This record gives sequence, structure tokens and C-alpha cells, in this order.
Amino acid sequence: MMLDMKWKLLLFAAVFCSCGSVLLRTSASSKPTGDTMNSLSPEDQKPTPTAVAVRFTGKLDADGFPLKSDWEKAPAYSFDQDWKGENGSPERATEVRVLWMPDMLYIRFQCKYQKIFVFPDARPDGWRYELWDRDVAETFLQPDATDPWVYREFEVSPNNYWIDLAVSHGKIEELHSGLHRRVVMDEKAKIWTAEMAVPMKAFTAQFDPKRFWRANFYRIEGDTEPRFYSAWSPTYSPKPSFHVPSRFGTLEFKD
Repeated sequence: MMLDMKWKLLLFAAVFCSCGSVLLRTSASSKPTGDTMNSLSPEDQKPTPTAVAVRFTGKLDADGFPLKSDWEKAPAYSFDQDWKGENGSPERATEVRVLWMPDMLYIRFQCKYQKIFVFPDARPDGWRYELWDRDVAETFLQPDATDPWVYREFEVSPNNYWIDLAVSHGKIEELHSGLHRRVVMDEKAKIWTAEMAVPMKAFTAQFDPKRFWRANFYRIEGDTEPRFYSAWSPTYSPKPSFHVPSRFGTLEFKD
């Protein structure tokens, strides 16, 4: 009788542990709406790139952004391949530069394009949920990598719509970051340029330039699938996905 009871207890424990394992896996794979998190390929082990943000000490223009001469002091990082690091498309290349001040982060995207897909359906302030369904330039920024599934997402479209999100374990909510943006279209050169100014308080209560962040930069172009999904640091996910924290690159802050 005691032997039978022992085996019953062991069987119960095994079933309980198995169920717990399933619950943990389900929780870890929760997905944001829109850009989804997918399982990774073995190429996830490839090294990730590093970008440098340069301290901005110049004067702001009338719109509150750095002058062209100041942007040119920051290194330019270009990418034109898809999210797997394949199928280069120079005519849709993206260039990113980053500047910083103790209280503000500035990001500029210069985006070559083939066609523009936008739609006039944002809030009065230009904020639009699921903006990733349109053409956009995006950045994911993670000041603290202690929890890899917690980061910030910012997007700007060619018609100056925007979105800012706090992402945490697959759940997303409006960040209320105070982001300021500007978009300039050059139809002759087929380039749209987006500048973003994001208050540092949207990232951290106390900014420390000696600490590096995790980051990635992206582009989406096209109105129907297959759309063009490109990434500075390829995510190598089986399907197009930007929500792959393990593939975030490094963002360093320099004077």
C-alpha cells in the first residue's frame, strides 16, 4: 500500500512539473501585436553590431533639431538587406545617425524608397497605433538589458505619423514619451528623412553615458506582402520579426 502511494505521488509530481514547464514556455513566447516574436534560427549566435551616439553641443534649429553640420559629426550606419541579412536593396537603403544630450536623444533616418505607402488616419497629434502596417523607420532601444524583454519602440512614417511604445514581455502600451519629430520628403531624389528627439526621461530616471544600451534600427516598405523588412542587426527569425532582443546591437555614447 505504501509503495503504491509512493508511485502515485511521483506520478503526480511528474505531471505537475510537465504542466509547469508548458506554462513557462507559453508565457515566454507571448507575442506583441503587429511585429511578432518568432523562434530563432541557429544564426542567432552571430555577433551583433555596435553604433556610436555622439554628444551634441551645437545649437538647435527653429524646429528644435540639430543642424545638418552637427548630424554629420555622428557616424552613419547604413543597411539595405532584409531581416535575415539577405536580398540587399540599395534603392531602399537606410542611413541612421544618433546624437545625444544629457536630457535628449536625437535619431535621424535617411530612407531611400521605391514607393511610399501611407494613409491619413492618425490621431490629431499624429500618433497611430499599428503604424507598422504602413511604411516606417523604427528603432528599439533598451537602456537596461537586465530583462531582455523590456524595451522601448519608436516609429516614424513618411507622412510624419509616429508611435511610441513601452514593450514588456510581449505586451505593449503607449509610452507618452514626449517624442518630437520632423519628416522631410525629397521626391526627386526619392529619399525621406525622419528626425526624432526623445527626452531621456522616457528611458531612464538618470542617464549615464558610461553605460551602453542595446538597440536596433529597422525599415518597412510596401503595402502588400511580401513587404520589405530590413534591419541594421539582422534578426534571422523564420518570419519577418523585429522583436528579437537577442539580436539587438550595442549603442555606445561618446563625447
